[in-house]
Amino acid sequence: MTVTDNKGAVDKGAQAEPPARPDHISFTLDGVEVSVPKGTLVIRAAEQVGVQIPRFCDHPLLEPAGACRQCLVDVAMPDREGNVRPMPKPQASCTLEATPGMVVKTQHTSAVADKAQKGVMELLLINHPLDCPVCDKGGECPLQNQAMSNGRPTSRFVDVKRTFPKPISISTEILLDRERCVLCQRCTRFSKQIAGDAFIDLQKRGAQQQIGRFDTDVLGFADPEGPGDRPTGGAEPDESGQPFASYFSGNTVQICPVGALTGAAYRFRSRPFDLVSTPSVAEHDSSGSAIRVDHRRGTVMRRLAGEDPAVNEEWITDKDRFAFTWQTAPDRITTPMIRERGADGFRGELRPASWMEAFDAAAAGLRAACTADRRSAGGVGVLPGGRLTIEDAYAYAKFARVVLGTNDVDHRARVHSDEELAFLGHAVAGSGLGVTFDALESASAVLLVGLEPEEEAGVVFLRLRKAAKTRGLRAFSIAPFASRGLLRIGDRGGELLPAAPGTEPEVLDAVGTDDDLAHVHDALADGGRGVILVGERLAGVPGGLSAVLRLAERTGARVAWVPRRAGERGGVETGTLPTLLPGGRPVSDAAARVDLAAAWSVDTLPHSPGLDTAGIVSALAEGRLRGVVVGGLELADLPDPVAARGALEVADFVVSLEVRASDVTEHADVVFPVAPPAEKAGAYWSWEGRIRPFPAALDSSALSDHRVLDAVADVMGVSLGLGSLDAARAEIEQLAGWDGARVEAPAEPVTEPAGLQPGQAVLAGWRMLLDCGRAQDGELFLAGTAKRPVARMSATTAAALVTGAGRDTAPVGGDLPSSVEVSTSTGAITLPLVVTDMPDHVVWVPLNSPGSQVHSTLGVSPGAVVQVRAAGAVPTSVEGHGA
Repeated sequence: MTVTDNKGAVDKGAQAEPPARPDHISFTLDGVEVSVPKGTLVIRAAEQVGVQIPRFCDHPLLEPAGACRQCLVDVAMPDREGNVRPMPKPQASCTLEATPGMVVKTQHTSAVADKAQKGVMELLLINHPLDCPVCDKGGECPLQNQAMSNGRPTSRFVDVKRTFPKPISISTEILLDRERCVLCQRCTRFSKQIAGDAFIDLQKRGAQQQIGRFDTDVLGFADPEGPGDRPTGGAEPDESGQPFASYFSGNTVQICPVGALTGAAYRFRSRPFDLVSTPSVAEHDSSGSAIRVDHRRGTVMRRLAGEDPAVNEEWITDKDRFAFTWQTAPDRITTPMIRERGADGFRGELRPASWMEAFDAAAAGLRAACTADRRSAGGVGVLPGGRLTIEDAYAYAKFARVVLGTNDVDHRARVHSDEELAFLGHAVAGSGLGVTFDALESASAVLLVGLEPEEEAGVVFLRLRKAAKTRGLRAFSIAPFASRGLLRIGDRGGELLPAAPGTEPEVLDAVGTDDDLAHVHDALADGGRGVILVGERLAGVPGGLSAVLRLAERTGARVAWVPRRAGERGGVETGTLPTLLPGGRPVSDAAARVDLAAAWSVDTLPHSPGLDTAGIVSALAEGRLRGVVVGGLELADLPDPVAARGALEVADFVVSLEVRASDVTEHADVVFPVAPPAEKAGAYWSWEGRIRPFPAALDSSALSDHRVLDAVADVMGVSLGLGSLDAARAEIEQLAGWDGARVEAPAEPVTEPAGLQPGQAVLAGWRMLLDCGRAQDGELFLAGTAKRPVARMSATTAAALVTGAGRDTAPVGGDLPSSVEVSTSTGAITLPLVVTDMPDHVVWVPLNSPGSQVHSTLGVSPGAVVQVRAAGAVPTSVEGHGA
């Protein structure tokens, strides 16, 4: 952009640039000639040259609306003869594109613009309440600021202000004070354009116009209890009248320019000028979203979205925003604990202990478990969990090899497989920055396999939706049914490639060989711009990951692995896997071991691939391993929590590093309280391969995992060298440059399809964003916005439950079961039934929602055969794609 005065001289306050390119235009702004790209809004051009124009409705990530009229400017345009003529009225600069020869005067140089802006501000303040001292926006309110800078010094209004009942609870998390609203429509535009969720809308006209809870009478809907509940009077068809159930609703509070929208948990708790702000990174998924932690007197009061155009732009999920109370829950462990054992080995009660006493007890127990004759085989397993920072994960990997002498380490607290180990070593570990969010936006097509972005990676969903709306991205998903999230990717939604659990490899192999899927192949192969996003759930599908690599080779599409947990990618890179050392070095590669042994100053490293999570649990139960070190792992996340609980119960020695008391605590011999993310510095490795460092927000005496492990190693007579964050980061950086052999691509496993009998179905399911996870409990307002747990079946499968006939019986009449019971030999789950357009002989349930905790109750994972039967016999709802 070039800035000159009217005589062509370069402005002293601007840096001279090359002449404007052909795709640029020049116009005059406050007497200065400005060159900007075609299509630039006047308000954006003003920002680029440092001219402030007040605004409320304008937001750089939302489509222009011109709703508040606060940004009025005086504009003159050249006519056909080239004569510059003023426009009859001031224009909204947030909707006006700069054109060649245009002359714009802001309030700084035009009395007309200044008067217009003061008039709009006076209009906005007529009914706005003067409750700034109690308003949650007080101290960071654009209306306050601009009323001082661009408003009249005194008010001429003497009548009674308009009022409404307040607040209105539009969800359990979001509250609305309608009388504060300035009708900027940021909230409704975000909901429609960015998140694609139904929300409140403009209602009534004139002085009574308001953003309010949905009113079917005002907006022209039929009786909501009747069959004609569809919009009529020009209302948007997505305004359903339901509460604001959205995973992204908190963003509307942050972008609201006044105090109209507030969060229920933060309301009236603090003021912005009382808070200390610390930049941080969200810990709830692998996207690495930038956030801001606002705290006061050692307590986190709220979290806001940080601004990071390369990652989350300015948006985060409600889970990232509101689910932070787990870090200060009442069951927070604050002191080390030791369990006393009697002479007969009977476990007593945990008792508080000093740090040194706990270090000594842990070292003695681990030393005994790693007896001399068992050290080479590994007497102690390590289960770090998938939510660790890079530095902590690295400490577990090094502790296992150097101190315990074992490769029995695995962070995967979920369904996993040997095929996945090969895939991670071949396609993920040591690959650096791969597919990025920007790459998703520029992709020709994205294929989702084993991944539901809205539930498992919320920012990925937002970027896919944006790319589909603005750049024509085509989204495809291999799944049992088209979720509501898939149908909201773009205006037309994504395309479902239906697949029953276990058949995903067949669909992947059919892309490029089946004429019906030729369009998917062509979209992925378009100039090498296709992307395949793989979720961690595909690890439970034999042959799924190898089929992904074959498809990528056929189409030239890039592959990215998107796990749920924030620490999964960091664990892969730092070596918390039984077949991988830090930097993607294969355990079986002698050169890799020599390279790492030299860096760690040890003679040798264990050379045999270790046991995975399931193998460690089994070995503990059978006595082949004598002890285990557990790092913040929840047993309920494991495929078989009952077996894991039994294994810990019979283990000789259990060390647990955790923030809160858990099922592991009940069986631990030594418990170390470790710092949660808000109380320590660290970094996460996002699914992109981007390292996301963050500082400690709060001062705390709690230790990070790497410091605890370093202290235990010292007592055991081994120098781990990870007593500080800088030391850990220096080692990790030193080991990142492995350029040797990589793990071979996974081979396709041979599997036999499961046979089904009447009354059986194949289980499908995934974790919901808001469920029973321990990292979000304690936040009652957020829990109220979670989706209702339901079971899903096709109409044919549901009808067979009522008739008791064969598996292929079509629906008879209109009666279908109202609920369904899904059971195995270990337990049963009963949920309301929603008939969905999906493959027959499949039942879908959420994996960890209230009343539907599959691993704990059923003891199986998706893909298993389960028993199903009707648990009610009244008509139920029937939903098509996107139910």
